[in-house]
Amino acid sequence: MSLETVWFRTYQSVMRLAVNFLDFSPPEVLQGAGSIKRLPDFIKSKGFSKVLIVTDKGLMAVHLLDGLFASLELAGVAYSLFDGAQANPTIQNIEDALVMYGKEGCQAIVAFGGGSSMDCAKGCAARVTNPRKTVPRLRGLLKVSHRPATVFAVPTTAGTGSETTIAAVITDPSTHEKYAINDPKLIPPYAVLDPELTIGLPPHITSTTGMDALTHAVEAYIGRSNTANTIEKAERAVALIFGNVETAYNDGKNIEARANMLLASFYGGIAFTRAYVGYVHAIAHNLGGLYGLPHGLANAVILPYVLDFFGDSASAPLARLADIAGVSKPGQDAAAKAASFIAAVRDLNRRMAIPEGFEQIKEADIPMIIDRAFREAHPLYPVPKFMSRADCEAVLRKLMR
Repeated sequence: MSLETVWFRTYQSVMRLAVNFLDFSPPEVLQGAGSIKRLPDFIKSKGFSKVLIVTDKGLMAVHLLDGLFASLELAGVAYSLFDGAQANPTIQNIEDALVMYGKEGCQAIVAFGGGSSMDCAKGCAARVTNPRKTVPRLRGLLKVSHRPATVFAVPTTAGTGSETTIAAVITDPSTHEKYAINDPKLIPPYAVLDPELTIGLPPHITSTTGMDALTHAVEAYIGRSNTANTIEKAERAVALIFGNVETAYNDGKNIEARANMLLASFYGGIAFTRAYVGYVHAIAHNLGGLYGLPHGLANAVILPYVLDFFGDSASAPLARLADIAGVSKPGQDAAAKAASFIAAVRDLNRRMAIPEGFEQIKEADIPMIIDRAFREAHPLYPVPKFMSRADCEAVLRKLMR
């Protein structure tokens, strides 16, 4: 074992002990079809009379927020609208939302949308109460000194699990780099899981966000920082995803499948918030930052290649997931079951028209992608085994098309 490996595992052991003293309480949840209509009165019950709604122009264009606006007005809750969250939210997005929050006298934030709107809102909430810390200074682990402004998280995709995670992923346009602010204080205290809000999702968004949720659950499950709770939540997420993602993809109006996918995303978020992710995310964040690739799509494509790399180091937990997902065969040993699980992930991708690689990856960018991926992953991510630069390059080359 190299000195570098010893250092990484020592760091992770210390972190496993330290996180026991942090608050990972999941949000209080309003759940079920039509639950968004209960949000305004819920906001009032928490003592807030004016909120900043953080969303994106795409959701505004399809009028998905009209019902929320009407309900807020009926309940007497004032609101200001920031619809500038980009697909990969930037530092400037957060600063613009922060200016509006202060100028309009807002008291809390409603994050309405996918992971990008959530990340923008969480970044803004942290800046509200940490005004002397710029977004770059919040980068990394446990840099949020004061509890953020209150966030009511309303996911409209079933994938990121941002409504229950410690992370806000931000893009720096000047360097084309994606990085995370990680702090348990960023877990929103309140969330709304309303499947009706996901009915209009196009099939390709349904598939890639669903595979994003699967990646969260799998990376948490095979890592070395699990707890009994993260194991349970990851297993439930995997079972729900394999049982519902194709139904939601093929029949977008199936409210039961939509509700189950929202729950799977929620469970996956709980799992990886405590047990962390791994190389899939480290690589995906950097492909997203460099080439603008949607995060869920990047995770979906990368996941089977990284699982291949782990080999025997992850065969036991992947074998258990194969049984849970119903893709193992009688008489298979652990290695064969693990291979069946990886094959099932590839088959899911194929059936939902997710590609096997990316044309955007440039030969000249490979060293920088590796540098940035390792900066994110090492020493924090408790992966089953560590990649060398050659290992990471091999994965990237398999992704090139």
